[in-house]
Amino acid sequence: MAYEKPNFSGYQYMLHKGEYPDYHHWAGFNDHIHSCRMYQGVYKVKIFERSDFGGQAIELMEDCPDLRTRFHNGEILSANVMEGYWILHEHPNYSGRQYFLHPGEYRRFSEWGSVSPATGSLKRITELN
Repeated sequence: MAYEKPNFSGYQYMLHKGEYPDYHHWAGFNDHIHSCRMYQGVYKVKIFERSDFGGQAIELMEDCPDLRTRFHNGEILSANVMEGYWILHEHPNYSGRQYFLHPGEYRRFSEWGSVSPATGSLKRITELN
Protein backbone atom coordinates (compact mmCIF):
# COMPACT_ATOMS: atom_id res chain seq x y z
CA MET A 1 0.00 0.00 0.00
CA ALA A 2 1.45 3.36 -1.03
CA TYR A 3 0.35 6.63 0.54
CA GLU A 4 0.49 10.14 -0.87
CA LYS A 5 1.69 11.69 2.42
CA PRO A 6 4.06 10.69 5.24
CA ASN A 7 2.84 8.55 8.15
CA PHE A 8 0.47 6.50 5.97
CA SER A 9 -1.92 9.36 5.19
CA GLY A 10 -3.38 11.04 2.12
CA TYR A 11 -4.53 9.22 -1.01
CA GLN A 12 -4.01 5.46 -0.82
CA TYR A 13 -2.89 3.24 -3.70
CA MET A 14 -2.77 -0.54 -3.75
CA LEU A 15 0.26 -1.38 -5.89
CA HIS A 16 0.92 -4.93 -7.01
CA LYS A 17 4.27 -6.34 -8.04
CA GLY A 18 5.35 -4.68 -11.27
CA GLU A 19 6.60 -1.50 -12.87
CA TYR A 20 4.90 1.89 -12.64
CA PRO A 21 6.68 4.36 -14.94
CA ASP A 22 4.42 7.23 -13.84
CA TYR A 23 1.49 7.90 -11.52
CA HIS A 24 -1.10 7.34 -14.26
CA HIS A 25 -0.18 3.64 -14.20
CA TRP A 26 -1.35 3.29 -10.58
CA ALA A 27 -4.47 5.50 -11.11
CA GLY A 28 -2.87 8.22 -9.03
CA PHE A 29 -4.13 11.78 -8.62
CA ASN A 30 -0.54 13.06 -8.51
CA ASP A 31 3.04 11.74 -8.43
CA HIS A 32 3.53 11.96 -4.64
CA ILE A 33 4.34 8.79 -2.67
CA HIS A 34 5.78 9.47 0.79
CA SER A 35 5.12 6.26 2.74
CA CYS A 36 4.24 2.61 2.06
CA ARG A 37 3.80 -0.76 3.80
CA MET A 38 3.15 -4.43 3.00
CA TYR A 39 0.20 -6.51 4.26
CA GLN A 40 -0.88 -10.14 4.50
CA GLY A 41 -3.43 -12.28 6.34
CA VAL A 42 -6.70 -14.18 6.30
CA TYR A 43 -9.85 -12.32 5.37
CA LYS A 44 -13.19 -11.44 6.96
CA VAL A 45 -15.09 -8.16 6.89
CA LYS A 46 -18.64 -7.26 7.87
CA ILE A 47 -20.20 -4.24 6.16
CA PHE A 48 -23.28 -2.33 7.31
CA GLU A 49 -25.84 -0.07 5.65
CA ARG A 50 -25.96 2.34 8.61
CA SER A 51 -23.47 4.07 10.90
CA ASP A 52 -22.49 2.41 14.19
CA PHE A 53 -22.99 -1.10 12.75
CA GLY A 54 -26.73 -0.66 12.19
CA GLY A 55 -29.15 -1.90 9.57
CA GLN A 56 -28.59 -4.67 7.04
CA ALA A 57 -25.17 -6.32 7.19
CA ILE A 58 -23.25 -8.88 5.16
CA GLU A 59 -20.03 -10.70 5.89
CA LEU A 60 -17.45 -11.17 3.15
CA MET A 61 -14.42 -13.42 2.97
CA GLU A 62 -13.75 -13.04 -0.78
CA ASP A 63 -13.36 -10.19 -3.26
CA CYS A 64 -16.58 -8.53 -4.44
CA PRO A 65 -16.26 -6.71 -7.81
CA ASP A 66 -19.74 -5.14 -7.54
CA LEU A 67 -21.12 -4.60 -4.04
CA ARG A 68 -24.53 -3.67 -5.46
CA THR A 69 -25.08 -7.33 -6.35
CA ARG A 70 -24.67 -8.28 -2.67
CA PHE A 71 -25.65 -5.08 -0.89
CA HIS A 72 -28.79 -3.37 -2.15
CA ASN A 73 -27.93 0.33 -2.29
CA GLY A 74 -24.18 0.57 -2.94
CA GLU A 75 -23.56 2.54 0.23
CA ILE A 76 -21.61 1.32 3.23
CA LEU A 77 -21.78 3.52 6.31
CA SER A 78 -19.79 1.33 8.73
CA ALA A 79 -17.58 -1.76 8.68
CA ASN A 80 -15.89 -4.21 11.01
CA VAL A 81 -12.71 -5.74 9.58
CA MET A 82 -12.24 -8.89 11.62
CA GLU A 83 -9.36 -10.44 9.67
CA GLY A 84 -7.04 -9.39 6.89
CA TYR A 85 -6.53 -6.21 4.95
CA TRP A 86 -8.93 -4.89 2.32
CA ILE A 87 -9.22 -2.17 -0.30
CA LEU A 88 -12.63 -0.54 -0.61
CA HIS A 89 -13.14 1.04 -4.03
CA GLU A 90 -15.41 3.94 -4.84
CA HIS A 91 -16.80 2.25 -8.00
CA PRO A 92 -17.50 -1.32 -9.22
CA ASN A 93 -14.73 -3.42 -10.78
CA TYR A 94 -12.09 -2.02 -8.44
CA SER A 95 -12.05 1.49 -9.88
CA GLY A 96 -12.17 5.00 -8.44
CA ARG A 97 -10.70 6.12 -5.15
CA GLN A 98 -9.23 3.43 -2.93
CA TYR A 99 -9.58 3.16 0.84
CA PHE A 100 -7.37 0.89 2.89
CA LEU A 101 -9.18 -1.06 5.63
CA HIS A 102 -7.04 -2.76 8.29
CA PRO A 103 -8.46 -4.88 11.14
CA GLY A 104 -10.66 -2.79 13.37
CA GLU A 105 -14.01 -1.07 13.66
CA TYR A 106 -15.08 1.79 11.41
CA ARG A 107 -18.25 3.32 12.90
CA ARG A 108 -18.72 5.72 9.99
CA PHE A 109 -17.32 6.01 6.47
CA SER A 110 -15.24 9.09 7.35
CA GLU A 111 -13.09 6.85 9.59
CA TRP A 112 -11.62 5.11 6.51
CA GLY A 113 -10.98 8.49 4.86
CA SER A 114 -14.00 8.80 2.58
CA VAL A 115 -16.22 11.84 2.19
CA SER A 116 -19.10 9.70 0.88
CA PRO A 117 -20.65 6.32 1.76
CA ALA A 118 -20.86 5.40 -1.94
CA THR A 119 -18.92 2.21 -2.59
CA GLY A 120 -18.62 -0.07 -5.57
CA SER A 121 -16.24 -2.94 -4.84
CA LEU A 122 -14.14 -4.56 -2.14
CA LYS A 123 -10.89 -6.49 -2.66
CA ARG A 124 -8.61 -8.44 -0.34
CA ILE A 125 -4.92 -7.56 -0.24
CA THR A 126 -3.34 -10.88 -1.14
CA GLU A 127 -0.03 -10.07 -2.85
CA LEU A 128 2.89 -9.82 -0.52
CA ASN A 129 5.71 -8.89 -2.87
